[in-house]
Order: sequence, then structure tokens, then C-alpha cells
Amino acid sequence: MALTLEGRMEIIGRLREKTTISTVIASKQAEFIAVYGRRRVGKTFLIRHSIPKSGVYFECSGIKDGNMHEQLANFMQKFSQTFYSGIMLQPTNSWRAAFTLLTTEIKKLPKTKKIIVFLDELPWLATPRSQLIQNLDFFWNTEWSLLPNFKLFVCGSAASWMLNNLINAKGGLYNRVTKTILLRPFNLAETKKFLTNKNIKLTEKHIVDLYMVMGGIPFYLNQLTAEKSLTENIHDICFEQDGLLYSEFPRLFKSLFNSSEYHVQIVKEIAKQNYGIAYSDLVTRTNSNAGGRFKERLNELEACGFIQKYLPYGRQKRDHYYRISDEYTLFYLKWIAAIIEGKHTPKGQNYWYKISRSPAGLAWAGLTFETVIYKHVDQVIRALNLDKIGCFISHWNYQPPIKTKQDGAQIDLLIDRDDDAITICEIKYSKQPFVIDKSYAQILMKKLEVFEQQTKASKQLFLAIITASGLKKNIWSNELVNKTVEITDLFK
Repeated sequence: MALTLEGRMEIIGRLREKTTISTVIASKQAEFIAVYGRRRVGKTFLIRHSIPKSGVYFECSGIKDGNMHEQLANFMQKFSQTFYSGIMLQPTNSWRAAFTLLTTEIKKLPKTKKIIVFLDELPWLATPRSQLIQNLDFFWNTEWSLLPNFKLFVCGSAASWMLNNLINAKGGLYNRVTKTILLRPFNLAETKKFLTNKNIKLTEKHIVDLYMVMGGIPFYLNQLTAEKSLTENIHDICFEQDGLLYSEFPRLFKSLFNSSEYHVQIVKEIAKQNYGIAYSDLVTRTNSNAGGRFKERLNELEACGFIQKYLPYGRQKRDHYYRISDEYTLFYLKWIAAIIEGKHTPKGQNYWYKISRSPAGLAWAGLTFETVIYKHVDQVIRALNLDKIGCFISHWNYQPPIKTKQDGAQIDLLIDRDDDAITICEIKYSKQPFVIDKSYAQILMKKLEVFEQQTKASKQLFLAIITASGLKKNIWSNELVNKTVEITDLFK
């Protein structure tokens, strides 16, 4: 991490989130901001380093698996450090008493001072029967919301808890939160800047390869060391038993969701389908009831970035499909889980180098590269010069009926444009520049033909190739391909 001139650590990216925080800090009314997102994504770091410390700043973080007594004792210690220079104070036995003390001290302060209260890992603070949520609601309504200089930030990694108890709450805190921030992983450009600040020099192609393993999670990226190659880093972090990502998957889901075994079951079922699965099929395959709790779990997984809901081109709105959108999840289920289950034994530091170049490794890379592209579809649209045209992003697949001689077709990315045209994108991952030979040219032409026949599309069709290593120009590429998107475009 780099230090700014003020000695504070630099925040990479997060422009929209920093703007939101600056806006609420400057506002002339009380603000209640809920920040959520998956574990390790940098929520606490963002808040700590975006908030000016010129006013009064009080921070208390929940203790994982701590009981109510431990949480209150920690709160009082932080309270004493902020308002009483660390003098030992009489402990409280309730959140009502703790918030009463906090309110008393706040009211002593000049109204010109900004008062910022940050309750980090709120789900851990809110132990069962602690009445924290009820008291938070009470003090916000009766005291804190009346103070225009008061800004309350709450944060938590337990996505289901944050969504159900705060953001989508139907009880006491319903409609109390004035702003929400869903903190997402870094994109490729932010990942590159993060690694540069750590003095880790990788080509853009290497960064894409790394992103396909762990995504843009800052804490994961921070495990890399500059003195090791990318292959060595991935081996040590993912395939050694003391590596962070070797056993991160179960911890990650347990920290995010209540009854996480159901979320894991859903994710594993979706991951079995390379090109997504329909909602109705997912209900059947998971032996679930299609009712509210199943939909809530899907919404929670989507909110945390593990899955993506999409509507295939030509389908009705009720025919939603789901696909895995988290790179680490795909990587873990494909490679690490097999080792933990005893199906494979990694041998030597070059284990990842060998399997990443195997047919199975290249097939995995092709599918995961599509996931990366979907996350950077805005960059793709800009590279295709379509950013000033309305676009609907979709996916299309046709499987002919059994025992027919019809051809099927799979379209990786489809851009339905408002200018009476459709751009069909072929996404190709390869180690070398991709070559369209005669046989592959026939595949592409057949794909366009099947699409036109089955969709009855009347719009003009364009073909774009999105490649990991560029496209080699030849007679076939010149005839078929209208636009090419390369890795450099994804970093813009």
C-alpha cells in the first residue's frame, strides 16, 4: 500500500464510494450509512481512510464470537479512549446504557463539530437477545437523527444479516438507513494499480491470469510477494495447506451467511452448469422449495457477487438464469476442492504451471475468462465504440430437440443495440494470438446462421472477437470480424 502525503494509506479506486462518503459527511442533516460486501473486500479500510478525522470520531468493532458482556466491555473501552483519555469507566450491562452514555457526550460537543460514529462488524456486536438493534433504532429515532452534525456508519460482512436487519429490514430499522454502499471487488485497472503500489510488476496478461484465480479482492491480492513469480505465488497461496486461499472457501461462506450450507449447495449446483442454469432447474436440482427463503438466498449470493442473474436473449422476464460470477469460487471448486477431497495431489512448485496448460486447465480458463469479461462489459462497450448507444447485455444458447438434425449454437456475449443492430461477441482465451482458420470460420458462420434462424432477428448483425492474447489477422478474420477487443481495452 502507498502512503499519501498526509501519511494515510491511499485508497485504490472506489471513486463512487468515496464521493458518497464525502457527500454524506458534508450534508447538513444526520446520516445513517450502511456499508456491506463480502469478507476481505476492504469495507473497514474504505471507511477509516475516507472519513476526515477533523471532528469527533468514535469507532467500535464487534468481536467475532464474543458474547454480549465482551462486546459491551469493548465498547466501553473505545468510548473511554475517545472521550475520557482512556480512564477506566464503570462497565455497562446493556446497549441502552451504553448508547445513553454516548449520547450524553455527543450533546456536550459544539454543533459545529462533525460527529462520526463507526460501528464496525455490527452483526458481531448484535449478539442474540442483546437488544442492540432495538436500541440502535430507538436512539437514532429519538436522539441522533435530530443532530445535523451526526453521521452514523455501520459495516458488516455477514451479508444476510445486513440485508435482513438493516437494508431490507421490515422491522424497527425499516427506512432508517439514508445511504447504502455495496463494496465490490477491484476491477482489472484497480488491481493493476494495487499491485503496482506493492511493487509487483506483472504484465496485463498476467494480471488477467491472476484475476481468474482470486478476482479483485484486496486482501487476497495483498498475499502476493514481489520476489516470487506469478506461478509461485498462486501455488503458495492456493495449493499449500497454510496458504490463505486453500481453506478460505468454507470460512468465507460461514462468515457471510446464516445456514451457509444451503448457500454453498446452491453455488455448487450453479457451478456444474458451464453456461448458467434456469431458476426452475436450480430449484429442482437443489431439492428446494421455490418460496421466499430460497429467493432470499439467491439475492444474498447475488448481492455479495458470487452469482449473476441474467435474462437470455429472447426469453421472458420470468425466465431468469444464474451463473457463477466469482472467480475464486470457480477456481476453488475446480482445483482446490479436488485436492482437499483427495482426488488430486499437488506435486512440486510447478503444479499450477502444469495444470494451467493442460486441456482441463485451458477449458477452465476459457469459462472463467468469460466471467471476467462480464464484469468488464462497460470497458468492452467502450472499446466497441458503443458507449453512446443504448445497449442490452445478454447471452444466448440454442439446444436443438433430441433426434433432430438441427445445429445448436452458443453465444458468449450478445449486445442488443438501440441502433437496430446486434453485436455478437465471441470470447476466446488462449496463450498465443487466436487464429481463425477455415474450420473455425465455418463454426462462426454457422453460429450466426442459427441465431438468425431461431430468433428471427431482423437487426443487422456484427461479429466482435474478445481475446486474451490478440487476434492474428488473416483472410478469415478480415472477412468475418468487425471489431476486436483485447486485454489492454479491459484496463481502460
